[in-house]
Amino acid sequence: MKDRNFLDTVMEFEQQLETLQQQYIDLKKYVAQMVEDHQAIQTENLHLRRRLEELLSTDPTDESSNEEKVSLLDIGEGYDNLARLYQEGFHVCHVHFGGSRKGEDCLFCLSFLNKQNA
Repeated sequence: MKDRNFLDTVMEFEQQLETLQQQYIDLKKYVAQMVEDHQAIQTENLHLRRRLEELLSTDPTDESSNEEKVSLLDIGEGYDNLARLYQEGFHVCHVHFGGSRKGEDCLFCLSFLNKQNA
């Protein structure tokens, strides 16, 4: 009788572990989505700030300032391309560059994209 009770306890504990594991997986997916959303908002904010600075510049005929603006926009465009590739399901990190993410988030990619925005 005691063995049967012990076996039931072990099986119940296993069910609890499986439930906790599923909750952990769901939480991890939620956090990854939040990080991606945060990254997208930061990127958009950066581009809006650059655009505002461009619009508020005092001398639009100055060629040297125009060259600086073009280089800043080129950097933003490259970053946007990398962020778009990541959203489409490809790695942009140096570890797995160009490989398929298979629907999973990559901390290397997210870290890389976050550094680019800082």
